[in-house]
Amino acid sequence: MTTNFEGAGPEARFEAYLEDGKFMLQRSKTDGSYVFYPRVINPQNGEADLEWVEASGEGEVYATTATSRRPEQGGDYNIALVTLKEGPRLMARIVGIDPHDVKIGMAVTADIQEVEGTRAVVFQPAKGA
Repeated sequence: MTTNFEGAGPEARFEAYLEDGKFMLQRSKTDGSYVFYPRVINPQNGEADLEWVEASGEGEVYATTATSRRPEQGGDYNIALVTLKEGPRLMARIVGIDPHDVKIGMAVTADIQEVEGTRAVVFQPAKGA
């Protein structure tokens, strides 16, 4: 794991955590609110009080679309807005299911996978969903 973050910005830290297999969020020490995308200042209260905590990985599909592309280019894929249990919403792919079968309100679980040459947070349908 990258342990020396001196001089590293929030995005670099987030990416280093992903490389280490951890999905981390920032949380305000002042009011407990969560923030995503990684930042220096909490946009909700203007404080520089953000700490890194591990995300639960639980979420729900807020919006979804399937994007078409040729099979030789990897085939169709899904892009979704996922609302995390902690509150923030992020854009990610839903994997492990036909891209056209993803539904709004579907419970999903985070995973870290290689996506087009970089480590990224993706989601899979939650067990029993």
